[in-house]
Amino acid sequence: MVEKQRSIQEYVPGKQVTLAHLIANPEARLCELIGLDRARAVGIMTLTPSETSIIAGDLATKYAAVELGFLDRFTGTLVFTGEVAAVETALARIVDYLSTTLGYSAAPVTRS
Repeated sequence: MVEKQRSIQEYVPGKQVTLAHLIANPEARLCELIGLDRARAVGIMTLTPSETSIIAGDLATKYAAVELGFLDRFTGTLVFTGEVAAVETALARIVDYLSTTLGYSAAPVTRS
């Protein structure tokens, strides 16, 4: 008789910025596929705990002239758009605030 092995997976979020990425000058089709109007730049973040996306969305609009495109407090996803410099500023300032003020571990801001 073969004994069944069971595996229990638990999601235990840390305080972490797992992705902070800027897409400069995205193709129109990419914007369309992700449900955004044409944009000069797109900022993408994933955060844990997932509710951090609410804080990051608030900070993004306070730090730079960006528009929120998508915010999911259940998965920790934040997408925003604007001019390249504005999106870059928002990403950098959010990562800085979360790491220095709230003690988050943060991935570097990347760009494509």
